[in-house]
Amino acid sequence: MAKFTKKMAARREALDFEKVYTVADAVSTLKEHASAKFDESVEISMNLGVDPRHADQMVRGVVNLPNGTGKTLRVAVFAKDAKADEARAAGADIVGAEDLVEEIQNGKSDFDRVIATPDMMPLVGRLGKVLGPRGLMPNPKVGTVTPNVAQAVKDAKGGAVQFRVEKAGIVHAGIGKASFDNDKLAQNVRAFIDAVNKAKPSGAKGIYIKKIAISSTMGPGLKIDTSDALSA
Repeated sequence: MAKFTKKMAARREALDFEKVYTVADAVSTLKEHASAKFDESVEISMNLGVDPRHADQMVRGVVNLPNGTGKTLRVAVFAKDAKADEARAAGADIVGAEDLVEEIQNGKSDFDRVIATPDMMPLVGRLGKVLGPRGLMPNPKVGTVTPNVAQAVKDAKGGAVQFRVEKAGIVHAGIGKASFDNDKLAQNVRAFIDAVNKAKPSGAKGIYIKKIAISSTMGPGLKIDTSDALSA
């Protein structure tokens, strides 16, 4: 349970939680209330009008945030020979094949993203029960199954954020740090919303994007005006 100082509590009480903000005002207000002693992460949450239990209403994709996430990801790559060398040269933290499968089966999990060349997928498939629940299973739809492992590693290190709708129709992701300046954070917010909007599935009916909110690690959730968020 997060502990709040009297100053933070007073700021929260002064907020109108029913207010709907423009992206710019939401970012500005979020930064005002990010008063922890560490650099708070900024997260976005989107409530979508979809039922992901139906295949034609699944929302999934990846977005390259223009200003990165402020977090350095540890990337594991399944590749052999020249492709393994390319992955290492691009900055991959862990590279392997059968040996890496064994390490993961034995509990190794110090990575945030998993990338694989197509020929490695029969091997990686053995790890479905381990990687699947953590959202780490490589998938061509989000660019993590690819022959171009060097670019995939660079994208992951540079701020590529994967998103996938959860059972309740919610998409959420980390999109930056409270230390980012207002414009850079707002650009990331808009880029993420735009990517989710463009990923609208064929089976979505009625209102697609119902609610949008951003928050910092210790800060309150701030509602964003959907029409403003989707404006150019």
